[in-house]
Amino acid sequence: MSEHPDHYFSADPASPEERQQIRVRLDGRELTLTTARGVYSPERLDPGTAVLLAGAPDPSPSGNLLDIGCGWGPISITLALRSPAAQVWGVDVNRRALQLAALNAEAAGAGNVTFCEPDEVPEDLRFDTIWSNPPIHVGKAALHALLERWLPRLTPDGVAHLVVQKHLGSDSLQKWLNAQDWGLSCTRLSSAKAFRILEVRRSP
Repeated sequence: MSEHPDHYFSADPASPEERQQIRVRLDGRELTLTTARGVYSPERLDPGTAVLLAGAPDPSPSGNLLDIGCGWGPISITLALRSPAAQVWGVDVNRRALQLAALNAEAAGAGNVTFCEPDEVPEDLRFDTIWSNPPIHVGKAALHALLERWLPRLTPDGVAHLVVQKHLGSDSLQKWLNAQDWGLSCTRLSSAKAFRILEVRRSP
């Protein structure tokens, strides 16, 4: 076993990059995008991401939109294509993923998206839409800290949509979100293909 296990949530993956091109369909467009080893789901559009992109309501047409854990960019690019008047932020700790995401956004003609590490997002920014296929495998404590960092930054009318696999704890995550004192409420929007889309918005 490797002394330095390589995870998609590593800041600097140790594995050789070995870029490859894959064909994906985003926002009704057939695109050829670039992925690599050491990032999340390099061989295809992840099924959970596909469920989110097909099932989430349209994002805000303007304002700031956020993709938590952007990987090589499919969610951020879709947000940017659907809301060309908005500013999209794709955040990830994996620097290789950020480089690929920027390359892919350029290939898709999505010029209204910024990819960066979490600390590079201005602290005063608030988000009208947050979409995420959150990194469940980082562990519960790290996942909770990640969501605590971003979800309270929704605007008063902002909405977040998270896709989580049923057997990886979507119901317990929903319960945990509703137990937090953030002024937010979480409901289940839909279920498809063993995934659930959770909707988070300001409590009435």
